[in-house]
Amino acid sequence: MTFAATSLDADPGARAQVQGTATVTARDPRLDFFRGIAMFIILFAHTPGNFFTSWIPARWGFSDATEIFVFCSGMASAIAFGRTFDRAGWLLGTGRVAYRVWQVYWAHIGMFFTIAMMMAFWDSTGLFDKNYIGSLNLTRFFSDTGQQLVGLFTLTYVPNYFDILPMYMVILVMMPFVMALSRINVWLMFAVIATVWIFAQGRLLTALGADDLAINFPAEPWSEREWFFNPFGWQLIFFTGFAFMRGWLPKPPVTPLLIGICAAIVVANIPLSNIGIREFGFRWALEWRLDNRGWINKSDFGILRYVHFLALAYLCWVAAGEGGRRLIATGAGVLSRTWDGVVGVIMKVGQQSLAVFVFSMVFARISGFVLDQIERSILKTTLVNFVGIAALIAVAYFVAWIKSQPWKVKNPV
Repeated sequence: MTFAATSLDADPGARAQVQGTATVTARDPRLDFFRGIAMFIILFAHTPGNFFTSWIPARWGFSDATEIFVFCSGMASAIAFGRTFDRAGWLLGTGRVAYRVWQVYWAHIGMFFTIAMMMAFWDSTGLFDKNYIGSLNLTRFFSDTGQQLVGLFTLTYVPNYFDILPMYMVILVMMPFVMALSRINVWLMFAVIATVWIFAQGRLLTALGADDLAINFPAEPWSEREWFFNPFGWQLIFFTGFAFMRGWLPKPPVTPLLIGICAAIVVANIPLSNIGIREFGFRWALEWRLDNRGWINKSDFGILRYVHFLALAYLCWVAAGEGGRRLIATGAGVLSRTWDGVVGVIMKVGQQSLAVFVFSMVFARISGFVLDQIERSILKTTLVNFVGIAALIAVAYFVAWIKSQPWKVKNPV
C-alpha cells in the first residue's frame, strides 16, 4: 500500500509541465509494487474457505486491498490518461478513457460468463454435494436467463462477486468531468468530489432521515439491493490517488510528528478490527462497530476507512523511501539479488493489474472448488494458495510478453 508519488517526487527529466500542471511521465515503482501486493491479497480474499484470509491486512484495520486497488488505479490513471488530456486535449482524452471503459466492460462480461459456466458445469455433473450456482447467488440468473442477460449487459444486474469492475467503470466515466472541472478551478473540482461522496453515504443519510438523497445504482431488478461498491463513494479514494499523481495535492512532509500520528491511527484501529474482536475478545469493539457502521461502511466507503487507509499508506510511502529507493537492495550478495528478484516479480504483477485481477477472480473459484474436493488442511490450503500465486505471476509475465509484440521482428533474416 502506498501514498502517491507526485510530480515533486519524479525525476525532473521524467516529467513535463503542460498547461501549468505537473504530470508524471515515468512509472513509479511503488505504484507497481503495492498494486502487485494487492493482487495477491485479492486472490486470497476471494478463495472460498481460505484460512489465509484470517490474517490479511484487512483483518487489522478498517481499510483493505480494495482501497489499494482503487487508489493505485487512480495513480495509474493520472499517468496513463492525464498526459492524453494535457497533450491531445479534452475530447481525445475522453475518447481514450471511453476506450478503456469499453475494455473493462468486456473484461467484466467475459469474467462473469467464464465463472458462471464453471459453476453450471460443476453442478451439472451431479458429482458434487455443493450447489455452486447458489454459492454465488446466481440461481435467479439461470432460472430467468433472458431478463437477467439484459440486466447483466446494462449493469442493472450486478452480483456481489462481480461488482468491482462496474464500480471502476463508473469512476472512469467521471474522469473527463473531473479533468474539465480542474481546468476551471481545482478547488471547485475537490468540492464536487467531496459533495458526490457525501451523497453516497447511504447509511449516514438514512440516520439523518435523508435517505431519499442517497445515490447508488440498483444491483438487481427484483429487489432493492444496490451495488455493493458504490462508485460515488469509492471515487473519493480513486481521485485522491489521481490528484497526488497529477500534482494537485502536494506530497506530505516526512516528519516524526506526522509519522507518529499515522502510526497511532493504525495502532488504534487494531482493537476495533477483526483481529481485535476475534483474537482479543473485545466485545465492546463489536458493539462499537455495529453502532457506527455508517462510518466504516465498505459499500459507501465510510470516512474512517479513508482515514485508516491514508495513515497506513503514508507509513508505507515513508518506508519505501524517495522514489521507492528502499524497495531496491543495494548490496551484491545473494540476499540482495533475491530481494530484487522478488520485488521485480511483484512489480510485474502490479503492471498487469487488469488481466491479473480478472484471472484471479476466476482462479479463486477454481481454488475453492479444488479445496472442496481435497479438504482444507493447513498444508493443502497453503499449497493451493502458492499455486495461485505462481499462476498470477505466470499470467503477468505472459501478458507483458504479448504486449511487447514479440512477433514484430526488427531485423528479419
